[in-house]
This record gives sequence, C-alpha cells and structure tokens, in this order.
Amino acid sequence: MVEARDPSERTHALIVAAGVGARAGLGLPKQFEPINGKPMVRHSVERFLFHPAIDDVWIVVGQGQQEQLDEALAPISGYSVVIGGATRQQSVYNGLKAIRAGGGAKNILVHDAARPFIPDRVIDDLLGRLMSEPSAIPILPSVDTMVQLAEEQLDRTVDRNSLWRVQTPQAFDFAKLMAAHDRFAADQNASDDAQIFKAAGHVVTVVDGDECLKKYTLPADFNGERRQDMRQTRTGMGYDVHRLASGEDLWLGGVKIDHDKGLVGHSDADVLLHALCDALLGAVAAGDIGDHFPPSDPQWRGADSTRFVKHAASLIAQKGGIIHNVDMTVICEAPKIKPHRETIRRNVAEILSIGIDRVSIKATTTERLGFTGREEGIAAQAIATISLEEN
Repeated sequence: MVEARDPSERTHALIVAAGVGARAGLGLPKQFEPINGKPMVRHSVERFLFHPAIDDVWIVVGQGQQEQLDEALAPISGYSVVIGGATRQQSVYNGLKAIRAGGGAKNILVHDAARPFIPDRVIDDLLGRLMSEPSAIPILPSVDTMVQLAEEQLDRTVDRNSLWRVQTPQAFDFAKLMAAHDRFAADQNASDDAQIFKAAGHVVTVVDGDECLKKYTLPADFNGERRQDMRQTRTGMGYDVHRLASGEDLWLGGVKIDHDKGLVGHSDADVLLHALCDALLGAVAAGDIGDHFPPSDPQWRGADSTRFVKHAASLIAQKGGIIHNVDMTVICEAPKIKPHRETIRRNVAEILSIGIDRVSIKATTTERLGFTGREEGIAAQAIATISLEEN
C-alpha cells in the first residue's frame, strides 16, 4: 500500500463478490469456494491490497455474506465492505456510492471476484493507460470458431476476428464512471462497466488481457480444484551475496535496518529477497532473477526488490500454483537478525499473500571465517516449496 494521499488522487479497487453462484452448483456462493488452497475472493483481495499502486480496496457482498467474507479473509484487514444489490450493476453502483461518500477517488478498478488470479502486469497496464485515457479494459482474442445458434441448431458462423473476450479488472476515471452509473442506474442491467461507460459517451480503450484471468462459473471450472491429489510438489533454491559498504541503506526482507553499513547492488541490494526470488523462479523452472531483471537495465537501478518477488510469485499463480512455505537463512556477523525477524516474516508473508506460519527466517554466522566473517558482505539462502496441478 502506498502512503495516504488526498482522496482526489487515490486509486481504489472495487471487487464485486455479491453473487450466489447458482450455476456453479457448489452449495455455497462460489466466491467462498477454495481455489488453490484459499477462498476464491481472497486471491483478488490480497493481490489488490499488496499492489503498490492501489490505495484502497472495497468488497461488495450480498446481504448476509459479510460474516462469510470476514472468515474467508482472516486475519487480513484494511478493506471496506459494501452490501450489494439484486444485479451486478446495482452492486457496483452501491460500491461507487460508498466510495463517493468517503471522499471519492481519482481512478477506480472494478473487478469480478470470480476471476481470482490477477497478474500485476495487467494492473500496471490498465493504470498506465489511465494516465492518458478515461478508461481501459483487458481483452483477449477469440481463437475458436464462433457460431450463432437458432433453436439449438447451427445458424451461421460469425467472424471471430471481430470478436474479443472481455475481462476484468476494468479501469476508469472515477468521476466519469460515477456519473455514468448515476445516469443509467434505473434503466440498464449491464454485464460489465465498460458498457455503461460507453453508453455515457466515453471512450473505452483496451490492453492485452491474460488467460490466467479465467472466470470460474460452471461446475467443471471447480472440479480440478477439488482434486488436490493430482498436484505435484516442487522445490526451488536461491542463493545471493552482496557487498557491505558505508553510506548505503541496509534492506533485508523488504525491511530497512539501522546499521553502520548497507548492501551495494544495482537495485536496493536486498540479498534476502533476491535469494527468495531465485527460489520461487527455480520452483517453476523460470530462470533466475537476472533473466527477468537484468542489472544492465537502468530501469532497475535502486528498484524495490519486493517487486521482483511479487513477479516470481505471479508466475507461480499463473500456472495455478500454490506457495506452501518458504525457508530463508541470512549469513552474516552483523547486524543481529533476531530483533528484526518477526517484522521480516510478516513482510514476506504479505508480499507472497501467505500466512506468516509459512514463512521461516533464520540467521547464522561463519565463525568469523570468509567474507561474511570479515563483515565484507552478507549472504542469504532460500528454499521455496510449491505445488502445481499435474499436466
């Protein structure tokens, strides 16, 4: 989360989770069905809460669903809840009105909880487009042959080149979307907000969507999620070293630590997060940190290493993976890690959207031997255990 800003400069995420999921036939609202080890709604909430460009997260639920939501998200906090309406459009409108009553916003991302896996890349692309346009939506091409039916029989083939699949989250200038909903509140039942925005006379631009933004709707969508015995366990290992020098900040696990020396590197030189990033990438055979964030690229100079770890975690999520636990070791003579251990554990748990009980951090010395023993640098090791569905 970023530092507090004036309401007129804030970016909000509004997650629509007010349905009953009748078509899924699960016996409970589908947004609370476990997907990859978590209630489906939790995936979207965590992704937005931990994205650095999102200031506030709002969740729209049905009447009587707030207790289920709180149980699904515990112990997460920092979100606001709104009671939805009879239709998706009414639920979104209720959420927008609540945001307006709280001071409004500059930008709004509206997302369906039934699409649990949101790549950071899509969020970044949408917000980047809002810098010059009033709206943006993610789309994907239609790759199958498309037909129109008449009385359950093939009527004609439709040109698939003119048809695109629309996804969420969808991004808008908040004031313009609010006005569009005010205008059409009584006479439209739109299936998404781009329709309302377009009907109000505004331009709707597009960005590339992502296949991992699949919408969970029918019973078959959930069948694989209930077959956890078909998952494979994988392990990745990471190791990194950075030199200590005076005049540098010391970052470990995303936490700034007071010390007379800091680590030197192209980014923020967070040796612990770099090792963790490599462990996560290794678990899905996705190369190493240098492949994704080459030190020769000036855009990563001084970069927050949290971004590297989130990227690695998103690659696992895109493959339908679950991060079960991470175990990390810091190797140094100084500073002492124990006073900072719980803060680092909490931070890493937030970065990965997992429970703190799945994050282990240890520290050791080399008995004054080698470069760590001479306090010339700090080393770190990490191991990540994940599971993926069998192909």
